[in-house]
Amino acid sequence: MRALALVCSLNASPTPSSSHLLAEQVMAKFKDFGVDGEVVRVADFDVRPGVELDMGEGDQWPQLREKVMQADILLIATPIWLGHPSSICQRVLERLDAELSESDDEGRLLTYNKVAAVAVVGNEDGAHKVSADLFQALNDVGFSLAPGAVTYWVGEAQQGTDYQDLKETPDTVTSTTHTLAVNTVHLARQLAENPFPPS
Repeated sequence: MRALALVCSLNASPTPSSSHLLAEQVMAKFKDFGVDGEVVRVADFDVRPGVELDMGEGDQWPQLREKVMQADILLIATPIWLGHPSSICQRVLERLDAELSESDDEGRLLTYNKVAAVAVVGNEDGAHKVSADLFQALNDVGFSLAPGAVTYWVGEAQQGTDYQDLKETPDTVTSTTHTLAVNTVHLARQLAENPFPPS
């Protein structure tokens, strides 16, 4: 099995990113359960606006889409900005919208039998709202979600602590990351053995 994390930080590499850190922690937990993977910072690519598989010359979404198609598990990691997922995360969702027009010989979306999960960081409340938005969008374009398919950290309101600046990972984040990983890997293995029927 293979996992892919798309990190939707507004900052390109090598700028430190709390979203990237949490994604790496989730991927490390996936590895504990025998799933290898890759963490990719979307801001390192020129992902053009649009809802097509390929938006033309210079568009690098097709490179990322190929990675999505090769993965059994897709993790989307995003910061919260003004109570919403980042604009880069929204762009990823818009590009995934093109999958609604892609199907196999039996009428199933190519994203069927793939499992998604979410990681959210922010210095304000809103992790439940952001994860709900992402859950609905990912399910709309064909991904399945396991119980507890989100891990997140939000600091106190009106303060400036960043997740990457914490001295250690809070126990609650460690626990939710474990639940995300074990349930997501379990569901991915179940779907690998028992795919969805033709639509």
